[in-house]
Amino acid sequence: MGLDELSDDVEQRYADLGEQLPVALDRETRNELAMLATAFEPESPDELVRRGVHMLFQTAVETGNLDFHLRSGYDVTYDEYLSGMTFDEMAGGTLPQQGNDDRRYQF
Repeated sequence: MGLDELSDDVEQRYADLGEQLPVALDRETRNELAMLATAFEPESPDELVRRGVHMLFQTAVETGNLDFHLRSGYDVTYDEYLSGMTFDEMAGGTLPQQGNDDRRYQF
């Protein structure tokens, strides 16, 4: 698999999700959502679910967990997906040096 397949799969999943997503809640999740709703007092619990998805996504990007899964399934990284080309294409056939770049995934 590669970048084109990842792009196609993301577009398909996006279309499949639509505007609303019914979610079944187990007892633990319902309890945690009730606590968060009480503490943060959002207009609706939907806002807390949206925040939760944003936090999970940001954490997955920052820790490299998203890249790990994308590399395993599609042989590309999130950076490659965002740029629309692989590191090989960007660097003329060589991967960039892996350094300690703490700012790589800052939003």
